[in-house]
Amino acid sequence: MSRPVPEASDAPALDALRLAYPDLQVSTDGAAVSADGETWVTFRGPPPASPEAALANPSPADQFMQVYPLGDDLSGRTQPYFDPGRFRNQRLFGMLWFASEGAARQSLVRVPFGDLADAAVMVTSHRGVDCQLGAVLDRLRASEQDLSRYFRQPGGGFNWRRISGTDRLSAHSYGIAVDLNAELGGYWRWTGAEAGNVGPYENRIPAEIVAAFETYGFIWGGKWHHFDGMHFEYRPELILHSRIVQGTR
Repeated sequence: MSRPVPEASDAPALDALRLAYPDLQVSTDGAAVSADGETWVTFRGPPPASPEAALANPSPADQFMQVYPLGDDLSGRTQPYFDPGRFRNQRLFGMLWFASEGAARQSLVRVPFGDLADAAVMVTSHRGVDCQLGAVLDRLRASEQDLSRYFRQPGGGFNWRRISGTDRLSAHSYGIAVDLNAELGGYWRWTGAEAGNVGPYENRIPAEIVAAFETYGFIWGGKWHHFDGMHFEYRPELILHSRIVQGTR
């Protein structure tokens, strides 16, 4: 995702949203966003009492309360509820992506892993997610390493469902998330850990795979305290926000 980013401003989150989704409109006072100029979503709500509270009911602004760490730094995930990307405002996601399962299903495209593995996932073609995933796979197919085992028996792509233990829709519901080999990725709930006290994460996903996905707008769940190491999710606004805040041109 080679896009120029603006100088740091007093509204980096809004800048990132506008860059990631050029059709998104922002009200003149920066208080609301809209995809059609008719239905508006309030951008900023009351400050959450904690990241845990924000996770349950985030405003669009709360999605940016934690800066997603680019590169191979996993130190942030030792902090309880450090989960940049798990904060998703459902009204905004419905606006950016789909408000119904039927609409999401109509957009689906099968993306094969090709030489990496005899497997494929279904993702949305909306906003070019299938093309971005294809670019990731092209880059990894050219690797000097044998990365095939990470792509065998993938956990899947599109799946209209709620996140386990919550009423919130999974990112898989919108066709913007991909799970690689579940046996190698690791997921915090499978360890029996308690929320907010997950403990160590034994990462087995190569930095080369993470870097390829991040280059094309996908964040990685292995950087979350509540780790989901098989999970990659198309969130270009978070990648751009990180670049703006950190001054990465």
